[in-house]
Amino acid sequence: MSRASAATVVPLPVARANRIMIAVLRCGVALMWIQNVAWKVPPDFGRAQENGLYFWASQAVAHPVLPPYSAFVKAVVLPNLEVFGWFTLLVEGGLGAFLLIGLATRFWAIVGIGQTVAITLSVLFAPHEWQWSYYLMALAHLAIFATAAGQSYGVDGVLRLRWAQSPGRAARLMMRLS
Repeated sequence: MSRASAATVVPLPVARANRIMIAVLRCGVALMWIQNVAWKVPPDFGRAQENGLYFWASQAVAHPVLPPYSAFVKAVVLPNLEVFGWFTLLVEGGLGAFLLIGLATRFWAIVGIGQTVAITLSVLFAPHEWQWSYYLMALAHLAIFATAAGQSYGVDGVLRLRWAQSPGRAARLMMRLS
């Protein structure tokens, strides 16, 4: 193809089926986060359980992936699990809620990547863990970010035109986050 003809190529519009699949991915990831909030139970976040947040956070110490991270978990996270437990509960609940409705999806995709990295550094080398599940979580969040998934049957898609027409700072911020 010559340079002249390459300049006239018009990208294909995103087909309805593609938008549906993007929305399904976004909602599926949201439901994953919502389901995982269920076992992060305050006030002790599983200190007395075999399978609570304390157990899974302690896997970073028992089966280190990155020694400085393991040292941080041992010295800071585990002794202050209630604080980190509430933070985890709120972040993962926010991830689920905002991805489900499709609001500020690019922002929440980045938060999801960060949370996935933290989980990966905690349990990647734990016995009986399938390492690819954490890689796939990160890739799903990258896809949500790359496709601005909230614009496909989400609140971002409904409000984006209004944000684009508004001169306010909040509207410009929401344009970037969506």
